[in-house]
Amino acid sequence: MADPTPAEVQRYIAQGLACEHVEVEGDGRHFFATIVSAEFEGASRVKRHQRVYQALGDRMREQIHALSMKTLTPAEWASQPATASTHHH
Repeated sequence: MADPTPAEVQRYIAQGLACEHVEVEGDGRHFFATIVSAEFEGASRVKRHQRVYQALGDRMREQIHALSMKTLTPAEWASQPATASTHHH
C-alpha cells in the first residue's frame, strides 16, 4: 500500500474529528499536524492525541509511522501569535 500524502492524512483526520482547522505537512513517512477542534476542550494533551489516533483508526497503525501533532482548542488557536505555526517545539 502506498504511503499516504499529507492531504490524505488531513482528510482522514477531518473525517473522524470535528475540526475547525487541520494542517498536515510531511513526506509520506513523517508528518506534522496542527489540529484545532472544540472536542479538545478540557482534554489533556494525551487524551487529545488519543482522539486523533481514534479518528485515524487502523490507517494509523498500518501507514502512518511518525505523526507529531499540535492539538489546540479554538480558543488556544486564536490566542496564538500568528508566527507560532512555523516554530516546532
